[in-house]
Amino acid sequence: MKNFILIATILFSFKASAQVSKVTLQASGLTCSMCSNSINKALKTLPEVDRVMANIKTSSFEIYFKPGAQVSFDDLKNKVEDAGFFVAKLTAEVNFSNISIENDEHIKVNGLTLHFMNVKDQQLTGTKTIRVIDKGYVSAKEFKKNELLTKMDCYKTGLAGTCCTKGGMAAGSRIYHVTI
Repeated sequence: MKNFILIATILFSFKASAQVSKVTLQASGLTCSMCSNSINKALKTLPEVDRVMANIKTSSFEIYFKPGAQVSFDDLKNKVEDAGFFVAKLTAEVNFSNISIENDEHIKVNGLTLHFMNVKDQQLTGTKTIRVIDKGYVSAKEFKKNELLTKMDCYKTGLAGTCCTKGGMAAGSRIYHVTI
């Protein structure tokens, strides 16, 4: 019996997980270095942010997080919008550990619900770059094109609806639609 408990403990300690280590955010609407500075300062006010590195030439920001921090892509987007600008693109470097993904399906990892679209079914291990393709993270034209990649209504709202609650997800909870 002791051996069974020891084996069960070891097996459950290798659970699937993922951690966001860095986000690269490209902003639109910037016209000068003061605009970049405004976004930089706004992003640094988030408690989970460790440091921000701005690239004025590409209007992009590399955002690094404190170890173990819970990351909300919406919080980052809201800070950019509060500074008076828009997110044109958001990619995240995520360290996956034994995560199985399927096209047009949801997974929950470290407090984030991710809906993978336009991907091959696969096992993710190691650092992978994912791109958020929700409304407000891509152009209106790309958003409309991406609607054809899913059968689920949650892409239109970014929130769990009747299509998403079968896996125990609460109706109205946030879902980030992503691709690799």
